[in-house]
Amino acid sequence: MGYSDFEFDVIVVGAGVMGSCTAYQLAKRGQKTLLLEQFDFLHHRGSSHGESRTIRATYPEDYYFGLVDESYRLWEQAQSEIGFKVYFKAQQFDMGPSDTKSLLSVIATCRKNAIRYQVLDHREVAERFSGRINIPEDWIGVSCELGGIIKPTKAVSMFQMLAFKNGACLKDNIKVVSINKDGDRGLKVAASNGEIFWGKKCVVTVGGWMRNLVKTVCGIELPIQPLETNVCYWRIKDGHEVEYTIGNDFPTFASYGHPYIYGTPSLEYPGLIKVAVHGGYQCNPDKRPWGPGLVPDSLKQWVEQRFKGKVDSSKPVITQLSVYSMTPDEDFEIDFLGGEFGKDVVIGGGFSGHGFKMSPAIGRILADLALIGKAKGVELKQFRIARFEENPRGNIKEYEDQVGLLKSTL
Repeated sequence: MGYSDFEFDVIVVGAGVMGSCTAYQLAKRGQKTLLLEQFDFLHHRGSSHGESRTIRATYPEDYYFGLVDESYRLWEQAQSEIGFKVYFKAQQFDMGPSDTKSLLSVIATCRKNAIRYQVLDHREVAERFSGRINIPEDWIGVSCELGGIIKPTKAVSMFQMLAFKNGACLKDNIKVVSINKDGDRGLKVAASNGEIFWGKKCVVTVGGWMRNLVKTVCGIELPIQPLETNVCYWRIKDGHEVEYTIGNDFPTFASYGHPYIYGTPSLEYPGLIKVAVHGGYQCNPDKRPWGPGLVPDSLKQWVEQRFKGKVDSSKPVITQLSVYSMTPDEDFEIDFLGGEFGKDVVIGGGFSGHGFKMSPAIGRILADLALIGKAKGVELKQFRIARFEENPRGNIKEYEDQVGLLKSTL
């Protein structure tokens, strides 16, 4: 093989959903693109696998709406190109105590971005969902048409297939150990098996491994902490299964407060509904505890009370593990690595358990940064690396954290 077989316009390191979307965008623009993955493609060791992810436009932070809005369009576009579905439409329903600052900020974001929504009291919620959701008298609900479910493993596969279809080269079980400047040849990307690749530009999207790889490459320690999180599926009681099924006017949902709880209608497992705590336990991505996936009593109580006994709250039937890559402010890191690399190395990480829905737009942005040095039509100041030098907590917010850091009793 000649040098040209190892030389690329852009090398994307990390083939989860962010890297796969980026490779698709680059290849579609005619760039000679290499997508590298340290494990098998579609592995279950990171953040891009599983059966469902929520997509919603309701955010306390108004700067996410543009990314979500663009992603809705790009999910539809990618589906039309591949010929199968990964995005299933649903409403979104947010709920919580009426004085919860983050929930009130959701309402403010809806107003600012002209998102159609309804604020409902406990009686209106019961009427709206025909008794399937019950909230206390001092809670409110926010109903919005912009919800839905993404099938994550299938979605990653879709973007990898589209990247390949557009000419990208895909290689798995290639662990990148260094990225260096190499004169006129651009960037030299070396793998643990001795293989070397050269690229004019490089995009790094390695999820829970971001902190370690970036520190190895340039000595910068990004404040990204992996968490192991537990996804729970609960059995819907006999006779009520259809009521909680997607397509039967039941929403994706989020419950604000402590703990923050989220879920999706019944889709992937007939007769089961996904309800989980948005949080987890700190972990080393290479030395995961792999469980035991503790289920807090507060989650069981929430299931029992919100669904009025129609869902068995004694214990989840299935639990699945995943990883969040947390930043201190729960906002993303989308930026140039800088230093000796200038604008040649772009990073996308710290997606903090809520980035999957926006991956098509983020892939477009990362491709823009690599190719033209700026992102079209989007403000990225909230996602700069340097914000943590200015304030270790990052972006200052007027409401509580959404993701809970759980403490193991082991």
